[in-house]
Amino acid sequence: MSNWLQQLLPNVYQLGWGGDAGWGTSIFQTLFMTFWSAIFGGILGIIFGVLLVLTKSDGIRPNRFWFNFSDKLVSIFRAVPFVILLAFIAPVTQKIVGTQIGMKAALVPLTLGVFPFYARQVQVALESVDPGKIEAAESLGATLNDIIFDVYLREARSELIRVSTVTIISLIGLTAMAGAIGAGGLGNTAISYGYNRFNNDVTLVATILVIILIFIVQVVGDFFAKKMNHQSR
Repeated sequence: MSNWLQQLLPNVYQLGWGGDAGWGTSIFQTLFMTFWSAIFGGILGIIFGVLLVLTKSDGIRPNRFWFNFSDKLVSIFRAVPFVILLAFIAPVTQKIVGTQIGMKAALVPLTLGVFPFYARQVQVALESVDPGKIEAAESLGATLNDIIFDVYLREARSELIRVSTVTIISLIGLTAMAGAIGAGGLGNTAISYGYNRFNNDVTLVATILVIILIFIVQVVGDFFAKKMNHQSR
């Protein structure tokens, strides 16, 4: 089996599984960056998404200042291309992490790159909640926390899972882009050890692995979204 693989994909086989450039290391780095960026960016996205819904002119806590602040901040970060964002916040990354390269350093720009996209997705998902349910909760004396967690987030959970799936898939693409400039992961393998060295088999395998990862995320996300949708009926 190993001899067959070595003959068919010599450069892929040469990289091996472990070591700094191994396939196992690259996969781990991609999963590490995706997971933690999804957590940090997801928290920020939910906070700003909820804030945008609550403070809009017809929200349950209208506040022009906080709505404009959140809306402009999200819009600005969404407008900045990710590659430019990587370079722009490099000094901030240096102060927070202590370095500008590597998978840990990539968490800062990845988080800031994904949260505005997710915030808009969360905003749309929460705005789809039936206003009648919100009015009913208010009439029963529900607190703000009750409305946020028991009405907004609970009623929109199926849609939130769907938009989270889309966001994670987008984030995987960003990790590949970050890897291309030294963050590690499958993106770095595809560019540094594949494209730059004319090793097409390395680029091909790295691309296939990214596609498989995206496929798994899509299948799992669709499963839980449908499950939550059935439970809410």
